[in-house]
Amino acid sequence: MSVRLAIDIGGTFTDATLIDEETGAVAIAKVLTTPADPSLGFMQATERALAEGQVASGDVTFVVHATTVATNAIIEGTVARSGFVTTDGFRDLLEIARQVRPTLYDTRFEKAPPLVPRDRAVVVRERLGPKGEVLRALDDESVREAAAILRREEVESVAVCLLHAYVNDEHERRVGEILAAELPGVPVSLSSAVAPEFREYLRASTTVINAVILPVVQRYLRRIESRLEQAGIRAKLLVMQSSGGIFGSEAAATRPVFMVESGPAAGVIAAAHLGSSLGRPDILSFDMGGTTAKVGLIQDGRPSVTKDYNVGGHAGAGIGGMSLSGYPVRTPVVDLVEIGAGGGSIAWVDTGGLLRVGPRSAGADPGPVCYRRGGEEPTVTDANLVLGRLNPRYFLGGEIELDVDGAARAIEARCAIPLGLTVTEAANGIVEIANAAMVNALHLISVQRGYDPRDFVLVGFGGAGPVHANALARDAVMPTLVIPRSPGIFSATGLLTTDLKRDTATTMMRRLDDLDAGEVLATFERLEEAGRVELRREGLADDAIEFLRQVDLRYVGQSYELTIPAGDDLLERFHLEHERTYGFAAPGEAVEVVSLRLASIGRIAKPPARPLEPGGTPDPKQRRPVYFAEAGDYVDCPVYDRYALPAGAALTGPAIVEEFDSTAVVHPGFGVRVDEAGNLIVEREAE
Repeated sequence: MSVRLAIDIGGTFTDATLIDEETGAVAIAKVLTTPADPSLGFMQATERALAEGQVASGDVTFVVHATTVATNAIIEGTVARSGFVTTDGFRDLLEIARQVRPTLYDTRFEKAPPLVPRDRAVVVRERLGPKGEVLRALDDESVREAAAILRREEVESVAVCLLHAYVNDEHERRVGEILAAELPGVPVSLSSAVAPEFREYLRASTTVINAVILPVVQRYLRRIESRLEQAGIRAKLLVMQSSGGIFGSEAAATRPVFMVESGPAAGVIAAAHLGSSLGRPDILSFDMGGTTAKVGLIQDGRPSVTKDYNVGGHAGAGIGGMSLSGYPVRTPVVDLVEIGAGGGSIAWVDTGGLLRVGPRSAGADPGPVCYRRGGEEPTVTDANLVLGRLNPRYFLGGEIELDVDGAARAIEARCAIPLGLTVTEAANGIVEIANAAMVNALHLISVQRGYDPRDFVLVGFGGAGPVHANALARDAVMPTLVIPRSPGIFSATGLLTTDLKRDTATTMMRRLDDLDAGEVLATFERLEEAGRVELRREGLADDAIEFLRQVDLRYVGQSYELTIPAGDDLLERFHLEHERTYGFAAPGEAVEVVSLRLASIGRIAKPPARPLEPGGTPDPKQRRPVYFAEAGDYVDCPVYDRYALPAGAALTGPAIVEEFDSTAVVHPGFGVRVDEAGNLIVEREAE
């Protein structure tokens, strides 16, 4: 027997999926996250999944992990003590940053403090021109002087970003060699290796983030690998990247900036894989966990990926207000809209007497009031429980018995009485406000980017996702909702459906009509050879390696560019994409190439699917009162056991479908059918 194991650590729960490579049999586990030491929750979920699947630890051949440890280190300020080395005259690069701000008219806005303060920013004497020409040779002694300062500062890591090093990395490599000799044991991140692209501050910020989280991630991964070995699991550890691929733990330990959004990306990849299997390549993925809700867009089977992302931002006024706050990262990231609206999001009444939900979350400790772990503030989960949508005796398969009365008392004291509402009205208000925020997020990822959500299928997952997904599909007028099997651990399952991936880019500032096709081909071939070498190192055969070539284009004089797949009709496809994105195109304007991008993909065999046996619709396992705003009251609602639903079963809303890791709420006016793979297909019934 050989099995694959996937572990996804979220803000509230840690999920595990175990899949038999031959039969496709699945075992799942879900435990509360252990924020003080996430590796404890990692091993608890691992041990529980092994026990559930009756699998010996030695049978595990493949371990994939998604984690937020890198992001959390930045948000919580627990990054390593690092130094920054740059060209003489550019010491204040991190302090100056950019002029953009998330809230234009906020006079009290303060930029995030640099991750490396000015007293640990040092300069070296050298200078390159914009074409990589040497204007001033590197002074080796100045590098040793810089190293002496950093040694006194007792830095744990160093980031190096010299002017124009993306064109010519000779000086940076020499600086790296001297620092390695002068500061033994201190890891050095070079911008020409981490983010070899133009725009000085973005390149510096990306390199600094890599440096400050590198010791944190290295310690974390070593702890995970040690715990796995102690448990008898000697399989290779793979880690999810922000771009949706996976890479080995060795690569993750040297380029951790590529995994800052490791966790959220897994769910989008899982949704893309599900859409492809259903023949529905256009998907909006909706992932609602305990802390946040995340929405992603998949078109033609490919998740939308952005190369401009900010980590460590704080939500500003309105949803999406964090897009310009925090620290910019210039690496490929699955394009997500993420908002503070999870099951643990706290409901509160502001000073103006308005009911608000989030962005603060009760997290895993203490969690919602109904968890009986010391929480006192009402959350979205408490509201759903009061409305009858959750079964207090079947949460996590009955592992946690929920406190209905405690949840009702908290909503009454903190929301209902201050607003002059009944408990039911307040609970419904909490749910409706959370839904409105999430519909807005759906529009941000689709309408704002030039897509009509009605052309997409909504895939709802996460522990809390299926509770709210039907209402979102209804309000966004999306025709079809798909709820996969075991939606609460769907992101963990997605880790087992992705491939090894290495993303690289190189800047090439040329007008398209002056471009040398031979130079472009040679550059792509050089990037491909480097990608092939790295994937071979991970154990991939050449026939399992593929390459995806892309080109960044813009009209001459524009500040930002669009990424277009390389190939024929490049110019025409750029004009079309520009019109879709911005609402206009200018075919008469000159176009320039900014960067060439390459994704080196190592295909991994996917576990087989498990079809369901066909059958008729079973009787509900029970009935209970559930509140629906459409009915204006509690409705006597049938409750079905999802594990008893065969392929072909059909249900009519209102209905509740319960399983170990989540609960699906079907609203009045909607019907459900179970497909051959066990997915719930929710659609509006004919008038």
